[in-house]
Amino acid sequence: MKPLQKKDKAGKNADLSHAVRVLEAEAAGLRALAENIDSAFSRAVEAVQAMKDKGGGRLIVAGIGKSGHIARKIAATLASTGTPSFFVHPGEASHGDLGMVTENDVVLLLSYSGESAELSDLIHYTRRFGVKLIAVTGGAESTLGKHADILLLLPKMPEACPNGLAPTTSTTMMLALGDALAVALLERMGLTPEQFRVFHPGGKLGQKLRTVADIMQPFKNLPFADVDTKMDKAILTMTEKNLGCVIVADEDSGALAGIITDGDLKRHMSESLLAKTAGEIMSKNPKTIAPDALAAEAVNVMTMTPGRYLTSLIVMDGKKVCGLIRLQDCLQTGVA
Repeated sequence: MKPLQKKDKAGKNADLSHAVRVLEAEAAGLRALAENIDSAFSRAVEAVQAMKDKGGGRLIVAGIGKSGHIARKIAATLASTGTPSFFVHPGEASHGDLGMVTENDVVLLLSYSGESAELSDLIHYTRRFGVKLIAVTGGAESTLGKHADILLLLPKMPEACPNGLAPTTSTTMMLALGDALAVALLERMGLTPEQFRVFHPGGKLGQKLRTVADIMQPFKNLPFADVDTKMDKAILTMTEKNLGCVIVADEDSGALAGIITDGDLKRHMSESLLAKTAGEIMSKNPKTIAPDALAAEAVNVMTMTPGRYLTSLIVMDGKKVCGLIRLQDCLQTGVA
C-alpha cells in the first residue's frame, strides 16, 4: 500500500508540473502576440467597422478543426457585443452554405497553418466576389496568408503539447485575438451596460443588467395620499396596497412631497397618530431614482445610504412619480 501512495504522490506532483508548463507555454504565446500586434489589427477593426457603418453586413467567422471551435466562440463573442456575426463551417460552405456570404460581409478565417484544404472554396469565393477577407494564421506565406486582404499574423510559438502537435498555444492566441477584436469594436461603439443587456436577456448577467423600469411597481399599483389626508385613511391605503409605504404626493400631477413608511409610523406612534395628517408624519425629501437606472444601482442606494437602511425607492420620471422599486422585488428577480 505504501509504494502505491508514493506513486500517487509522485503522479500528482508530475500532473502539477505539466499543468504549470502548459500554462507558462500558453502565457508566453499571449505575451508574444501582444508584443507583435501591429497596424494590421487596426485595419481589421476598420474593415469590420466600415461594414457595420454601411449596414446590412455580417462578420462571417470560419475555421476547421480546433480552429473551427475557436471561430465559433469568437463569432458568439462578437455577436453578444454588438457586431453582427455568425460561424460558417468551411465544409458546409462548399456544399451550399456559401450562399450565406454576401458582398456586404467580411470574412474572418482562422487557420494556424493556413493550408487546410477545406478552406480553399471559401477563400476562392471571397476573391471572386470581392468579399473582404481577414486571415488569422501563423503562415504569412501560406495560401490563406497570401490571399488575405488583411493578415493578422500569429507568432511562431511552440505548442504546449509535449509532441508539439496538438493545437494548444496556437488556439489560445487565436481566442485572445478574437477577444481583442470584439472588445476593440465594443469600445468604438461605446456599448453601455443597458445596451449590453439587450444581447444578454437571460441568465444571471441579464438579471444584473435589468433596469429599474423592468421590475418597479407601476404607477397604477402605488399607494397615494396627499399632505392633508388624515393618518387613519393613509394607514388604510398602506394596508390595502401592501407595499410597505404610502407616497405623499399629488396623484394627478405626480408632484412628490414625501413618503410614510413603517419606520415613520413607529417613530410617531401615539394616541393622536390617527388624527394627524400625512404631511405631519411623512419623511420629506425621500430618496428617489430614475426608471432607466440599473436595478443594481437602486440596490446600492437602498443598502449603502449612510445611517439608514431603505426598503424602497420612489421612481421619478423627471419631477413626476412613476413607480416604486423595493428591495424585496430586487431580491426576487435575482438582482441583489
